Amino acid sequence: QVQLVESGGGLVQPGGSLRLSCAASGTIVGLYRTGWYRQAPGKQRELVAFIGIGGITNYADSVKGRFTISRDNAKNTMYLQMNSLKPEDTAVYYCNQAGTYGSTSWGQGTQVTVSS
Repeated sequence: QVQLVESGGGLVQPGGSLRLSCAASGTIVGLYRTGWYRQAPGKQRELVAFIGIGGITNYADSVKGRFTISRDNAKNTMYLQMNSLKPEDTAVYYCNQAGTYGSTSWGQGTQVTVSS
């Protein structure tokens, strides 16, 4: 069974930076996309960024130009570099693997709080 473990969250002031990591114990069957989601209190979980099977990246409009998603296949680790953080970025961030055949895997989440 694939396990995903996020780390790197914490408290940061507006304008600061954080780097989130997601370590995977393996890869789900039929993997086609890996990415980061976030969920703020009282709101729906939303897609932040993802990397497709061909290495193509995509970002939510709210984070374009500030966040960078990357992946180290040798280490089986995915990263989210977050710069110029804003209070509205405050949320629990989750890493995800999505595959064909309806398969999916989620991490436990890591809290990011942006506040002065």
